[in-house]
Amino acid sequence: MRTACVLVSASLALASCTSEKPASVSTPAQAVPEKNTVLDRIAQDYVQLTLELGEQEAGYVDAYYGPAKWAEAAKLKPRDMRELGNGIVDLMLRLDALPASDDPLVEARKRFLSAQFEAAWTRHAMMQQERFPFDKEAKGLFGVTPELEPLESYNDALAKIAKLVPGEGPLHERVEAYQTRFTIPADRLKPVFDAAIAECKRRTAVHIKLPDDENFKMEFVTGKSWSGYNYYQGNFQSLIQINTDLPIRISRAVDLGCHEGYPGHHVYNMLLEQRLTREMGWQEFSIYPLYSPQSLIAEGSANYGIDLAFPGEQRLQFEREVLYPLARLDPAGAAEYFELQQALGEIKGARFTIARSYLDGEIGKEEAIALIQKYQLVSRKRAEQSLSFNDQYRSYVINYGLGQDMVKAWVEAQGDGPVWRWKAMERLLSEPMLPGDLKID
Repeated sequence: MRTACVLVSASLALASCTSEKPASVSTPAQAVPEKNTVLDRIAQDYVQLTLELGEQEAGYVDAYYGPAKWAEAAKLKPRDMRELGNGIVDLMLRLDALPASDDPLVEARKRFLSAQFEAAWTRHAMMQQERFPFDKEAKGLFGVTPELEPLESYNDALAKIAKLVPGEGPLHERVEAYQTRFTIPADRLKPVFDAAIAECKRRTAVHIKLPDDENFKMEFVTGKSWSGYNYYQGNFQSLIQINTDLPIRISRAVDLGCHEGYPGHHVYNMLLEQRLTREMGWQEFSIYPLYSPQSLIAEGSANYGIDLAFPGEQRLQFEREVLYPLARLDPAGAAEYFELQQALGEIKGARFTIARSYLDGEIGKEEAIALIQKYQLVSRKRAEQSLSFNDQYRSYVINYGLGQDMVKAWVEAQGDGPVWRWKAMERLLSEPMLPGDLKID
């Protein structure tokens, strides 16, 4: 998620939103050039309308670093829902009326804004209690129709995991008990996460030039439905929060360090601010509505960024040599634990299938919890947290799995070597990309 950008199962990172987000930092006045074109005016009106929608729903605006006076105006004189709906339609009509341009960047901006308007229209309806089927909601908000596998298709993967964690009793209990051995002690969380994020940053900075003054603050929090969140605050600064409601395993340090930080949400938002908002003067990128196609790009790239930064067994080596000693865990079991984490990645898609069945009313709460335990191999508490995320954010969940798969396929189609993949990743994070742009012919 950010935002923000992550997840309650062991295999994914989760980002979502809360109403307690810190105040955003405005972009410096000199970084906001004067706008004169019709398209620029449409973009400005889109930003102001999005800010007003954010006044109607806490968390709708995930990040904003445009002119402070626009945010102040949205608070002082927000339009009502009827007027906002008319405003979205007006923006659609104005954009459609623009003539075609020979400049591919202009056409890219227009496609991006059109997709954002469609998402705003869908969310506007949902704010007024309209409900859509899961697939239609995902298409309206995030620009994709998920193709999900039936739960039975994950049975072979479960059988593979069962061999890795032999014993008596339900598989989810065995896996939970095994993973508990790799819990980071509470007093070691900060040094472990500091080291993980630092290494994620080092590996990213080798390939992507980061702003000289970029930085982040990290906090440990409780009472959230997500495991980590990046609150991007503008001026290349982020607040990264890590949820400690449930014990954190050693595998989560690199997951969250990459997903929330480098090359994940922190880098994505910085590059958009630096290259599109500041350098190009495109104000539509000074705001990030959570329920929009941007989230599929953000979450997908943040998840794929983990493997990009730590390919093959490089992650195992770093965790065993650096993180295990910092956590005061025995590194002798690192290889076996790493093998289990890889196997758990094969069942990640089950989460999304369960979410669709639950949100479409095909199964109830208790059945959903039981299925999450069986197919995500987690305790009841973790299953309940996963379900609470679905209750709050609904089809947003597809951005993690489907987004990661789409980003991976697109990036790796650009070249086989690490250099080409990092260049593709940098392009993805700094251009007006949409989910449709990731389709491979």
